[in-house]
Amino acid sequence: MKKYRVPVSILITTIIIGLFSFNNPNERYFEITRNLDIFSTLFKEVNAYYVDEVNPNTLIKTGIDAMLASLDPYTNYIPEDDIEDYRTMTTGQYGGIGAIIGRRNGKNVIMMPYEGFPAHKSGLKIGDEVLKVNDVDVKDKNTSDISQLLKGQANTKLSVTVKRYGVDEPIAIDITREKITIDNVPYSGMLTKNVGYIKLSDFTTGAGKEVKKSLEKLKKEGAQKIILDLRDNPGGLLNEAVNVANVFINQGSEVVSTKGKVTDWNKTYKALNQPVDIEIPIAVLTNRRSASAAEIVSGVIQDYDRGVLVGEKTFGKGLVQATRPLTYNSQLKITTAKYYIPSGRCIQAINYNSRNPNGSVGAIPDSLKAEFTTQNGRKVYDGGGVDPDLIVEFTIPAPITISLGIKGLLFEYALKYHYTHEHIGSAKEFKLTDPEYQEFVEWLSDKEYDYTTKVENTIENLKKYAKTEKYFDNIKNELEDLEKKAMHNKEHDLKEFASEIKNALEEEIVKNYYLLKGNFESSFDNDMQLQAALEILKDSTRYDGLLSASSN
Repeated sequence: MKKYRVPVSILITTIIIGLFSFNNPNERYFEITRNLDIFSTLFKEVNAYYVDEVNPNTLIKTGIDAMLASLDPYTNYIPEDDIEDYRTMTTGQYGGIGAIIGRRNGKNVIMMPYEGFPAHKSGLKIGDEVLKVNDVDVKDKNTSDISQLLKGQANTKLSVTVKRYGVDEPIAIDITREKITIDNVPYSGMLTKNVGYIKLSDFTTGAGKEVKKSLEKLKKEGAQKIILDLRDNPGGLLNEAVNVANVFINQGSEVVSTKGKVTDWNKTYKALNQPVDIEIPIAVLTNRRSASAAEIVSGVIQDYDRGVLVGEKTFGKGLVQATRPLTYNSQLKITTAKYYIPSGRCIQAINYNSRNPNGSVGAIPDSLKAEFTTQNGRKVYDGGGVDPDLIVEFTIPAPITISLGIKGLLFEYALKYHYTHEHIGSAKEFKLTDPEYQEFVEWLSDKEYDYTTKVENTIENLKKYAKTEKYFDNIKNELEDLEKKAMHNKEHDLKEFASEIKNALEEEIVKNYYLLKGNFESSFDNDMQLQAALEILKDSTRYDGLLSASSN
């Protein structure tokens, strides 16, 4: 049986993390040596005598991942094979063709070619089914494997064979890879004559410069008020959070401070540059997936009463990570500190695992929260995310709308519409007519998109518990009557939720003509959180009131 040797340096690096709690250095070193010996002996025994052949890389990584997971969700081991993906996450750069690949109806298709990048310039279109990359058949491969095949050094060539809607024969398209830089600001533009909008989706290198450039451009176009959209922003580089906040606050103002075990690493970050505008009214959009650096920026805006936060409580990640090099080109991403925004609060969720099913921060007892104040004297709290000044919850679509999306039917019909309509109106103005919606309904007549509503699930569970607890016979008639009333009807739901389904279909259609920019512009009218932010910015009295101490 083949023996494997695990690099001891990796074991030392990982095990030592869990042993920092020993105060006596001699005791700590003894425990390190003892546990390393146990770990090494255990692995040798498993490798020698386990009934099946053991893959050392998989086994060790599983052990490392499980150990680090006991610390927090953000301390991770990054093996050599994943380094490039990690660099893409932190820099927003990679070598490739610039397209999102997804799976629809059992096919690997182009979901979005980024405008101006090789995929778009070579003629790849939304809906193209990817059949081959060079000579590799990818019909049965997963999207991550296809993405790896498409990536490579800039200026290298590849051939992508696709099946296009309405074309009988496959099409081979030659593409030259380029250095792809993913924009932190995928969209900015004017919503009204005097309100500008900036969507900030990441905090990779250059985020501050992109926001600065966008704000300056919008001001030249007449923007007197700004909506900064941080929804679904997972965060990123700490220094870019400082740079973004700096666009809106005075030079020299404190943005964030970090405090950890290694006191030499503790630091206070201040705005180093001249701001673009410290007076322009701002509404910041947040939701439960606004995390880390996005929470620093939204928290800074709130702590200095620089603008109004609209939407949902943020994710609650107040931790700072650093990467430490390991042997064999692997790395350790480790939590080294907590960060504190200007009011002095840390927005880290108290319990890493206490979250609602939708990912939002779980309920936190008031007794565990500490009170802080903003510059104007407004009360704010720590313990789990940044609370918006105006709560506007995300409206969950109807089950039928969700089903049509998951089943890929909205995507499929939008593709059909695109290839049968050469032109449509602008992304902001495009609307389906009632007869066009009816054509969609008729097209669905032979499609499978069944779904179960939460009410139906609840009734089914009630029946199950009633039978278990011997109550079913007593309430059988009532349950059957309730079931009949609650039973969904597709034809009814297509009428009842016609407006919502039309909106979703319009957004899918617009993407085929105007790509990512169109995707944003088509959604504005139906975005209740964005519309609430617009209403606040229109009402200066209400805006000022939300920023005053009396608003508490």
